[in-house]
Amino acid sequence: MTLPLLAYAPSSQNQRVEGYEVPGDEHSGIFTLNKTLSTMDVDVLDVDALILAAYRQIFHEQQMLKSNRQTLLESQLRGGLISVKGFVRGLATSDAFRTWNYEVNNNYRFVELCVQRLLGRNVYDDKETLAWSIVLATKGVEGLVDALMGSEEYATSFGDDTVPYQRRRVLPQHALGDLPFERVPRYTHDHLTELEALGYNFSADRRLTQGDWMETPDAVRKAAGAITAGLAIFLSLVAIATIFSWFSWISL
Repeated sequence: MTLPLLAYAPSSQNQRVEGYEVPGDEHSGIFTLNKTLSTMDVDVLDVDALILAAYRQIFHEQQMLKSNRQTLLESQLRGGLISVKGFVRGLATSDAFRTWNYEVNNNYRFVELCVQRLLGRNVYDDKETLAWSIVLATKGVEGLVDALMGSEEYATSFGDDTVPYQRRRVLPQHALGDLPFERVPRYTHDHLTELEALGYNFSADRRLTQGDWMETPDAVRKAAGAITAGLAIFLSLVAIATIFSWFSWISL
């Protein structure tokens, strides 16, 4: 028996309010294959740029590695065999995305990442996080991705031909907008605690002070002195031998 999605009330997030600001650097770029979109901030039919934007949206910027490329999906998109939505779904259900995001986080954090990258917004509250976490626990990663991308919100916001993007980054009466989702750390405090338990030291005083790293240890200083003295003696003997050879006192 499939559990129904728990009900949660959408809050008044920025993307739910229509904006009238002039597009600028703080706005997310829109990449689409929909020819009917002709606004100035939309790149139409630039497949290479669209593919790159999809990787940046679904994967963290630090996860955009050559080993994470899904060349088969890229080929299918270029050949018209799948839609942009199908390409995005393929990225979100790939082994690389699972390895870099699902396996290193708890279900709650993974849900937050998927909502950010697939719906282009933050979760409304803990109730929504819990609701989608139940979907993840019962249907797995692919089930969660399908549920998010099959929602009315995704269809209305992006459809089949547009790469998901962070909606309404601009905050009214603020000099700077929200931090782009692709730059938000994928780890939570839980993961940091696990790394510290394994012996990693992330304390504020883990770095040496200037006096510490500028001071040469006694053992290194003694070894360097012995090597320098030995080298000086050797070069002195070579010089003396060379002078004696000039006067034919010795033959080199």
